Amino acid sequence: MSKEVKLPFRLDVELTEVMRLRVQSLQQRGQKRQEGERLLQSNEAVFRLDFSNQSLQFSHWKVWLAQPGRLTIMGTSQLWTPDLTNLMTRQLLEPAGVFWRAAGDGDDVPVQCYEADADEFGERIAELAKVRKVMYFLFAFSEGCSPETVDCSITFMVDK
Repeated sequence: MSKEVKLPFRLDVELTEVMRLRVQSLQQRGQKRQEGERLLQSNEAVFRLDFSNQSLQFSHWKVWLAQPGRLTIMGTSQLWTPDLTNLMTRQLLEPAGVFWRAAGDGDDVPVQCYEADADEFGERIAELAKVRKVMYFLFAFSEGCSPETVDCSITFMVDK
């Protein structure tokens, strides 16, 4: 028998700020990023998932966008510690989860996504959860989307 567990993505304000300060510091000093380093863009924020259970099977995404816009979610493949190490582009998972709501879509129209990519991404997250207690994600907001207008979680099946 298995049960569902819904895990919400939570904005990590401190880590987002640390990454913004890194960008600011490089700009102020006129320095370039390290080879392969992935700097946080102004439309991005760091979110996290905390796993209370390591035996998970991906079920589905629950993404709610309050208004038209696009949300791109990129996961990190390594146990990245943003306070100690810089994020490298090779640490980003493929594929990314891309979700959007078009202008003119009514509230009854579900958020759109590239379903095969979103499913594969969810399965990769479940695999990484087997060896992790926490996982970090970059959320990129565009076309009118912002952290305040998004609610996002992922649902897994847990074997009892």
